[in-house]
Amino acid sequence: MSSKHDSSTPISEGSNHITVGIITISDRASAGDYDDLGGPAVKKAAQKAGWQVLAEAIVPDDAARIQETIRSFGKQGCGLILTTGGTGIGPRDVTPEAIRAMMRVELPGFGEVMRAESMKITPNAILSRNLAAVVDHALVIALPGKPSGAVECLSFVQSAIPHGVAVAQGTPTSC
Repeated sequence: MSSKHDSSTPISEGSNHITVGIITISDRASAGDYDDLGGPAVKKAAQKAGWQVLAEAIVPDDAARIQETIRSFGKQGCGLILTTGGTGIGPRDVTPEAIRAMMRVELPGFGEVMRAESMKITPNAILSRNLAAVVDHALVIALPGKPSGAVECLSFVQSAIPHGVAVAQGTPTSC
């Protein structure tokens, strides 16, 4: 799914005019071994927030494929790129490493809040490696692969996203 968006169009800080790309990262879902549930759950949450989903993809747990897709979505005009999956401690969980290898700056507060709030729901949240970073001119947020966890984590940081997207895109803000 794609749509034309002029990335030079300013996004005001309080605006819901956020263009989103959603990437499901899973070897099994990309191979068709099971249905992707995380991507659709994140898409529904993004649309509920009033954001426009421009692009979606399912890729394997492969750093190069993750990076290619993030860069592609940024070039398509996605100011916010949400990934779901690959943030655990399994041997194929490489999402944080893929993002860190290409980021301009990491935003540690996002991961800290997602883990702290998730700890109130499950003690296993301490094992999550969720993060946010600026890649090119997009805010990239790595969410858990479990659909409910991805949506919950997105809700924990949602209020900071419009400002984060505006700053990542170089839009003048109130700060």
